[in-house]
Amino acid sequence: MDERAALADLADRLPDAGDDCAVVDQQVITTDMLHERTDFPSGTTRYTAGWRAVGASLSDVAAMGADATAAVAAYGAPSFEPDELGAFVDGAQEVCHAVGAEYVGGDLDNHDEFTVATTAIGTAADPVLRSGASPGEAVCVTGTLGRTGAALELFDSGDIDRANELFRFEPRVHAGVALRPYATAMMDSSDGLARSLHQLAEASGCGFAIEEPLPIDKQVDAITETDQERSELGVFFGEDFELVCTLPESDVPEARQGVPCQFHQIGTVTERGVTLDGEVLPDRGYSH
Repeated sequence: MDERAALADLADRLPDAGDDCAVVDQQVITTDMLHERTDFPSGTTRYTAGWRAVGASLSDVAAMGADATAAVAAYGAPSFEPDELGAFVDGAQEVCHAVGAEYVGGDLDNHDEFTVATTAIGTAADPVLRSGASPGEAVCVTGTLGRTGAALELFDSGDIDRANELFRFEPRVHAGVALRPYATAMMDSSDGLARSLHQLAEASGCGFAIEEPLPIDKQVDAITETDQERSELGVFFGEDFELVCTLPESDVPEARQGVPCQFHQIGTVTERGVTLDGEVLPDRGYSH
């Protein structure tokens, strides 16, 4: 059973689990677990690991349109090297400060594999769910796509400094807050654009017609040679932590003015099906 099937199996038992975050008394809360073998390629610094691990949870807060408040992390490793632990905390603090939150501590434990479990909380009186999209609305994304896929290619090629830089993303908390008055449905793209669209479509009971050109990161163009490679990294790979949202098309210009990052309309909400340039877009992306 994969992660999506397991979550579906647990849904009836955990009705308050929510979408990207659980919602409790106008607070949102989320937790994530990352492992060295699957989430931190060779060459990832502890500073980058702290930034990315905490950033992943802050991205879930962003997807609810919530203001980020605080984050904690449970840090497991074979040993607690002072330089590594200090660098991890530095990264965790920096990513929190970037979105107006505080890193307030956590837990330490010995573990055979470097493993981090992070929790972030935020506040939103009226959080944005995945279930409000309606046919005729616009589909938009923040930032660019494929950044993480490009980073992994750079780790493999030995360009470690550049890879670490790309691996540190800014969670779109400020963008999520700016979009909250307009967005009818929203989530982050941690599983990839294609899978995120399918998840939104399922939650809202709708479809999407997406059109090229998509905002693929320039680093993807620099390391790929074919359209298929470009699409793989930009559309399916995932772990980019951008926001995917729907909103009335008439609100797009005003919403764009308030979003403090790139903001692109990539298509429209339809009655059913998920397509890219008229062709079926497979439900494929990052799997835990």
